[in-house]
Order: sequence, then C-alpha cells, then structure tokens
Amino acid sequence: MNLRRRRTAVIAIAGAAILAVICCVVVWRVERALQASTQEAVLKEVLGVEVRALGREPNPGFEAISSPAIYKSAVIYQGRICLAGPAGLYTYSINGEQERVYRAGIDLPAAPLGEMAVGVLTDARQPELLIATLGEGVLAFDGQHFRQIRAKSEEARVVTALLPLSSGRLLMGTAKLGLLIYDGKTLKRFHPTTDNVYVTYLAGSEAELWVGTLNDGVLWWHGGQTTRIGEEQGMPDRRVEQIALSEGDAYVGTPMGVAEVRDGKVARVLAKGRYAHALLIDGDSLLVGEMEGGVFRLPLTGPEDGVKARRPIVALVRGEELAASSPEPSGKADGIIDRHSTRNHLPVPPIVNLFRQESKPFTVEEFLAVGTSRYALATAGLLRLETDGAWRKILSESSAQLTDRNISALLVASDSRLWVGYFDRGLDMISANGSEVRHVENEHVFCVNRIVEESRQGAVAVAAANGLVIFDRDGRQKQVLGRAEGLIADHVNDVALYDGGMALATPAGITFLDASGAHSIYAFQGLVNNHVYALGASGDQLVAGTLGGLSLLTGDTVRRNLTTSTSGLKHNWITALAKVGDEWLVGTYGAGILRLGTDGSVTATDATRMGVVVNPTAIVADGRMVLAGTLGQGLLVGDATGTRWKSVTAGLPSLNVTALAIRDGVVYVGTENGLVRISEDKL
Repeated sequence: MNLRRRRTAVIAIAGAAILAVICCVVVWRVERALQASTQEAVLKEVLGVEVRALGREPNPGFEAISSPAIYKSAVIYQGRICLAGPAGLYTYSINGEQERVYRAGIDLPAAPLGEMAVGVLTDARQPELLIATLGEGVLAFDGQHFRQIRAKSEEARVVTALLPLSSGRLLMGTAKLGLLIYDGKTLKRFHPTTDNVYVTYLAGSEAELWVGTLNDGVLWWHGGQTTRIGEEQGMPDRRVEQIALSEGDAYVGTPMGVAEVRDGKVARVLAKGRYAHALLIDGDSLLVGEMEGGVFRLPLTGPEDGVKARRPIVALVRGEELAASSPEPSGKADGIIDRHSTRNHLPVPPIVNLFRQESKPFTVEEFLAVGTSRYALATAGLLRLETDGAWRKILSESSAQLTDRNISALLVASDSRLWVGYFDRGLDMISANGSEVRHVENEHVFCVNRIVEESRQGAVAVAAANGLVIFDRDGRQKQVLGRAEGLIADHVNDVALYDGGMALATPAGITFLDASGAHSIYAFQGLVNNHVYALGASGDQLVAGTLGGLSLLTGDTVRRNLTTSTSGLKHNWITALAKVGDEWLVGTYGAGILRLGTDGSVTATDATRMGVVVNPTAIVADGRMVLAGTLGQGLLVGDATGTRWKSVTAGLPSLNVTALAIRDGVVYVGTENGLVRISEDKL
C-alpha cells in the first residue's frame, strides 16, 4: 500500500514538474513574442537618418539662365534678413543690401527650399537657421556652414513644415508620412494619429501642438491625444494654409476663410469665402494675406467686452527678436465677443482696411513682426506696411530673362532664338544674344507641352493643353487649331513632322495634318491605346508611344503594336522617343530607357532601370550624345548610340529634368526649378 502511494506521489510530482516546465516555456515564448512585437513596432516608428556636413556641389559647368527668384519663407537670423525659395537662400543686411546667394544644385542640394525657422537642436551648440527642402530633408545653417539632416527614406525627405521645440527636438511635417520628430540622433514618427497626412503647417509646443494638413483639417495634439477638427466640426475648408495662436485660441487660415478655434471647437468663421493664405495676430486684430488679393485686417475684440486684451507680438514670427518694443493694440472692433456664449451667438467682426501694394494684388507667403514694424513676404519680394497704409517693396527680386521657373518645353530655332515653354505661364522667345525677350501668354498659349520648328516654311508649332498654336518665322501667332478645326482633341501632347504633313499626339488618339486636311485615328483603327504621349517620325514611318505600349505605323495605318505581353517592353507607359541611327530609344514611366530595333524588337539598355521615370518628350539626340530627363533622378547622358549611360545631378537646380534641347554644341536643360545650359564637351 505504501509502495502504491509512493508511486502515485512520484507520478503526481513528475506531472506537476512537466506542467511547470510547459508553463515556463509558454510564458517564455509569449514574452519573446511580446518583446519581438514591441521591438518590431518600435522599429516601424524609427526611420533611418544621416547628418552630414555640406560642401559646394561639384558643378561640371552648368550656367543658369536667370529666372524669377520666388520666395517662400523669411526670417531674421544673426542680424540678417534671410529669404528662401525654390532657387536657393538669399541673405540681406538689415539695410536691404544683398550679401550672399546660396544656389540650389550648386551651393546646396538640388531641391527647392521651403519653410524656415530658427532653433537650437540637441546636436548643435548654437541657434541655427533650419530650412525645409522638398526632397533633401532639412538643412541647418550656422552662419558659416551648412549641414544636412537627411532621412534614408525618400518620402521622409519631402519636408513641408518645421517647428523647433524648446527641448531641442525638431518637428518635421512631410507630404506623405505625416509628422516626424528628430531628437539629434534618431528620426521617428511623432504619433499614430499624425501618420500619413500631408502636413502644411505646424504651430504650438510639445504640450499643445497644432498640425495643419492638406486634406484633413487641423489636428490638435493636447494631453497625449489628438483631436481632429475638419469640415464636419465647422471648418470652412479641409485644407489648412497657416495657423496663428493667441492665448489658447487658434486662428486657422483656409481657402474659404479663417476658423477661430477655441477649446478644440470652431467658435466662428471669419472672412467667409476669402482665401486666407497667411496670418498674423497683430494686437487685437488679425492680418490676413489673401491669395493674389493683398492684405486685409480683421479686428478680433473690443474693450467693452470685458475680455483682457490680447498680448501683442514682440518678436519676429518663427525667427529672432530684433526689438524689445511692442506695438499697442490697434483699432477697435464693431463686434463684441463673449467667450462664454455659444458659437451661434458670436458676432463676426467686419473687415477693415484693405491693403494692396500700389493698388496691385499680390500673394503673401507669410508675415513678419519686428517691433512695431510689419512685413509681408510676397513671392516677388519683401514688403513693409507704411504709415499711409500701403505695402511697399523694400527687397525685390533681381532682373530675370525668363518669365517663370517651371520649364516644360524647349526649342533652339534655326535662327538661334531660344523658345522656352512653361507649365502654366505660356512661353518666352529669347533672341540669340539674349538682349530681347518676348513673352506670349493667352488662353491657348498657356500650358506648353512641346515646341517644334518646321524649318522649310519657318513656322513653329506649339503643342499646348488648349490647342496647337502656329507661329511664323518672326514669332507672331498666326493660327490656333483645336477640335473645331478637325483635331481629335484640344489637348496636344507632342508633334512630329513626317513626309507631307504633321502628326499630333493627343489623349484621344493621333491627328494627321496634310494636304488633304485633318484626319484622325484612335483605338478603333488599331492604336494600342488612345492616350498618346510621344511621337517619332522617319519618312513615312511613325512610332507612337502611348499609355498602353507602342504602335508602329506606316502613314496613318497601324501595322504592329508592342506591349509588355507581346514584346520586350518593361513598361507600357511610353513617355518619350528619340531616333538614333535606324533605331529608336524609348523612354518609359517607370523602366528607364529601352531600344526599339528596325525589326520591331525591344531590348534593354544600360539605362533600363526599374523605377526610373523619363519625363514626357524629355529625350533628345544630336548624333554625338543622347540626353534624357528624369523625374527626381537628374539627367541621363548617353553616348551617340545610347549604349553607355551615366547620371548627372551636380549643378542642376532640380533633379526633376523636364525639357531638353541641343544646338551648335550647347545643351539646354529645363527643370521644374529653372533653366541651365552647358557645353556638350563638358558632359
């Protein structure tokens, strides 16, 4: 009996031991899984980042053709006025004398500059000028040297807003990833509630943060949580332009007015229907910069409402303080605000004092308050509010040959005139010596896609978004062709000259213009796709690059179609074509450059690279070299046959190369941020 009991006890103890071991293993595995899950979550929040000193970019010899200096941000730093824009950083003395220009692509990375702020980061020993870039992260300038805070993720490098914090950390708003925070060593997402939104503006502090977005209203971070305030909560528009704070209240500028937000709720909407692009609390009123509408002042409160006066601004907004004096509250409002009343009972004060610069409308990017002086940064320069109520320029852009910076098409004509087409500003015709510039901009010559010369008749055909415009040899507009004149569509993407006529690429097919008039073909007649982006002609042979592949034509008859499923094409979206010998180089949206042989075969080249986007019509060849403009990866330079390729980025004002032209050994490179030229020999 005792033996049986002992045996039972041993079995029970062994079972308990095994059960304990199993429990320990289970607990250990659960803990490991939880730790792994936690580490994985942390790793997802942390983004790779590198900080490096910047030197002057090695320029192979690009020379800029002067274009307007557009400004996006201004601050006072180390006693200087600093203006930033797509072309670079401009520094001026307080007296208005220009001191230095730091150019994008040469002195700075090839990316447009955006918002600026001044702050002391944890990895710096002094206040720095912090500059957001659209593609190269954040630049930090100590007055002598630049350093770059550059995320490894391309999406994290498109920085749209900045806010340095008192803790030494830096908040970065981005276009795709939402809000990020940099602590001097690591870059990570701020909070899940601010992820994956397009951030337009930042204001506040770590304890109470206001995040303006492009499509999601304003996000209010407070007490460790986020409140979204959108159109459903009373915002006049979901797009936020700027935010001004005053004693706990937030004024949110939108394209449809200004929302006054109090305790997380929209108390009222001011200036309904007005495009409030820039804001500044100025004593008891609000300065509002309207999109192309100058500046107006909104009174916010009056002395009879029993509410304490708002604190005046004593320092430069988002910059350094220059003067200790403070402006007195200006003006009285007709409307009385009761902070304890409901939203529906809050009166809307009238707009008083509409300011315009010499009676001409202008767009304000942001306001500056320095002591009792008020400044407005317009795209064309810095303005000051004078005692007579007028805004007058004190710093303006330098003279420029070009009308705009966003280049879409180029042609060097047989008379050596340079034709420059813009995405939304028509075109310029520049004489051979550069002394004369003629600008054409109208309802048809507006968004230019392609410029082609018919040298025998001395005519120039301009393919635009609203028709084909024909100019004579003297640059005079002679004719506009659209649907009413027989084109299959008004929008013309490309033009190719062939024996006896002209072919036009449109989103609806191809239109042929010849002695018989205008006639068109589209998918019903055999085109691989109606949306035609690029055309190439040789004799009566025509190659059409479309959204769905290549079509090979003889005259106006389709003889063969090539797609990814029927040929060696790596991508069906064809954007550009250039003839090299008896073959064609084919630019694609996403697979770089391919080669089309005389037998219709498609083979890869050294520039066939997945992810590389060749911009529409941005390939050119002259028998010595082939050039291709890419979206975000600079200029591709190939040899005469397009066999060997290299990438060129240094010296370009932008890595988005949008238009190319070659003549007499000179290469013209158009980008979204200006135009440069270089000798072929230097490439």
